[in-house]
Amino acid sequence: MRKGKTSIWLMMALAVLLILSACGQSVATNASTDEDINVAAESETKTDQDATSAGSATAEEELVTFQSDAGEVQVPKDPKRIIDLTAFTTGYFVALDAPIVGALTGAMNNKYIKDQLTAAGVTDLGEVPTPEQLVSLKPDLFIVYTGTEGIDQLSLIAPVVQLEYGKRPFRELLLELGKLTNREDKAQAWISNWEKQVNELKPKVKEAVGDRTVSILNPYDKGLYVFGHNYGRGGEIIYGEFGLKAPTKAQTEAIDSGTGWASISMEVLPEYAGDIIFTSPWSGDTNDASKVYEHNLWKSLPAVKANHVFQLDPTSDTYNDPVTLEGQLKFISDSLLSAK
Repeated sequence: MRKGKTSIWLMMALAVLLILSACGQSVATNASTDEDINVAAESETKTDQDATSAGSATAEEELVTFQSDAGEVQVPKDPKRIIDLTAFTTGYFVALDAPIVGALTGAMNNKYIKDQLTAAGVTDLGEVPTPEQLVSLKPDLFIVYTGTEGIDQLSLIAPVVQLEYGKRPFRELLLELGKLTNREDKAQAWISNWEKQVNELKPKVKEAVGDRTVSILNPYDKGLYVFGHNYGRGGEIIYGEFGLKAPTKAQTEAIDSGTGWASISMEVLPEYAGDIIFTSPWSGDTNDASKVYEHNLWKSLPAVKANHVFQLDPTSDTYNDPVTLEGQLKFISDSLLSAK
C-alpha cells in the first residue's frame, strides 16, 4: 500500500498539444508569449507583464542541479511558482513559506494547512488537474511522486522533481526541500523549534504513559490497518519522537518491517491493540467503521473500557508534513497526558 498517485499522462499530453498549437513552437524553449499561454489555457484574458515574467520562466532563471529520487534534474535556483501534485508534500512548502501556486484537493482540505493555502491564493487543482489549470498557473517547478505517469510530458512545461514517498524521515525531507527552494535557513529554524517543543513534552508524556503500549488502528472494509512510525496518523510522534511502545506484533509487522503499516482481520485485533489507542475510519474506502467500533471484540478491549481511545481526523491526520505534525503534537500529547 502506498499513498495515492496521480495518473496524468493523458492530460499532460493534451496540455502540451494546447501549448504547441497556441504557440507554434516547442514549449521546451519556454519562449511563449503571455498571450500565447493565455490562449493555450483558455482561462485568462489579461496580458500584463507581471504574468509573463512569473510563468514558465525557467529559461530566464538561473538553474541549479538538484538530486531528486529519480536522478539529477535542473531546477530554478529560487523557484517562484511551484505546483505540488503529491498532496502529502504540500505542508513542507507551507512550513518553508515557499511559493505554491497549485495543490491537490487533499492538501487543500488538510485542516492544518488549509487556511495558509487559502490566504496565499493557492489554486485547488482537484483530484486530477486539467491541462488548462496547469498551463494557466505557469509553473516553474512540479513536484510529483516517483512512478507518476506522464512525467516526460510534464517536464515539457516545467522541471519535475520526483520524490519517493516515505524514503526520508520528515526532518531530512524538510532539509532537502529547503535546498530545493533556497530556504535551508527556514528548514533549520523549523527543526530547532520542533525539537525544543518535543524535548519539553517528552518527559511528561513518558512519565504519564509509563510501560503501557500505544496503537494506531484504522478500520477499513476488510478489517483494520495497524500503522507504525512513518505513515502519518501521529506515528512519527508516538513512536519516533516520544519513543513509546507498540504491542509486540504491531512493532514487528508495522515498524521493524519498515513498511509503516500492516493489515489484520478483526479476529486477531486483541494482539495488536495497545493500552492506549488512536483511531479513525479509513479514508480510502466507503466502509462503515461502526461495524468495527460496535463489535463486541472492540468493546471488550482494555483501552476501550478505560476510555483511552482517541479519535484522529481521517482527512487531515493521515498527513505527516511539518505543519501537520505541529498540530498533531498538541492533540497527541494532550491525549496521552489525559490517559491516566
